[in-house]
Amino acid sequence: ELQMCVFADSLVTVSHTGRELGEFAITIQLKQYCQEDCFLVYANSHGMIDDIPCGTSIMAYISMKLETLEQHHHEYVKANKRTRLTSIKFTTYSHSIICTKTLASLQEKKKQSFSFEWSSLEGFVSEAANLLILRVLARRGAVPENMVFLSFDTETRIATSTYKELGQWSQTIGNEMVEMYGIERTVQSEHDDEVPTTWQCAFLCDGHMATRVQVGSPITMKMLQLPVPVEPELLFFFNIIYTVEEAAAKPTFEKKSLNWEEDLQLYSRYLDRKEELKANHATYIRHHPELKALLSDFLQFLLLRKPHDIPTFAAEYFAPFASQSPPGPSFRS
Repeated sequence: ELQMCVFADSLVTVSHTGRELGEFAITIQLKQYCQEDCFLVYANSHGMIDDIPCGTSIMAYISMKLETLEQHHHEYVKANKRTRLTSIKFTTYSHSIICTKTLASLQEKKKQSFSFEWSSLEGFVSEAANLLILRVLARRGAVPENMVFLSFDTETRIATSTYKELGQWSQTIGNEMVEMYGIERTVQSEHDDEVPTTWQCAFLCDGHMATRVQVGSPITMKMLQLPVPVEPELLFFFNIIYTVEEAAAKPTFEKKSLNWEEDLQLYSRYLDRKEELKANHATYIRHHPELKALLSDFLQFLLLRKPHDIPTFAAEYFAPFASQSPPGPSFRS
């Protein structure tokens, strides 16, 4: 059933007035992680909420038993020309899950690490694994009673994740009337100060997501065009490598201008590189204390003379230090 869920979804984000605000996409592929067959789940959404650019991306490796081997979760909000980035990475080991949470902006960067023992996470389902579960339930057209897993809340604390059936109905997509199957998922934190978060999703019979809305949110994600029905043909090579033969041609997407500040991975790499350069420069300055003395002498001399042509003054000041220049008197001017 999981292998039948290997396909891509593409939705648009619209306001209650029908205005398009952004995009939402989910892609699930068959991959390998540390020589283990698994699913690569990638979900990305970006757009505007109350005229504020924001976005979320999830990239994870999920085992055939729905265990999360590794997950990267990024969120950004750009308000008042300032971007705030939240990055959460957790990796599964034999006895625990190690989490690293980073809160970053152009002004500061905070990082904290913590872990959860497997004994406290029996029945844990990550956000990426949840996307696989929803597709399976949609293809079945049924949600088991009392379906409860463990999950993380918005503060990366243990919470319960419950699923509920919303029934079936007909809806028009494009020019066609299609059958929908609804599923509601609620994440309830164990802390009383955390408000439950609920999503309501509608699916086609083959598992494609047609609509998605977070209860209380002013935006809705919905499908504008019906996808080509694809039933993947699974081919087994030595019972190890799985490949998928798609019946439809790959869709073409127009090129879009890249804004690196809104791209979660590029912005995260920028902040990491910035911290790396700052640390490297600080180490160099500590190892060469003569640099501060040299610059201090130059600035003092500059402020005493106050020349109009600073580049020429600097060139004459530092000329005696050049190894290839002919010897001459210092401070000729």
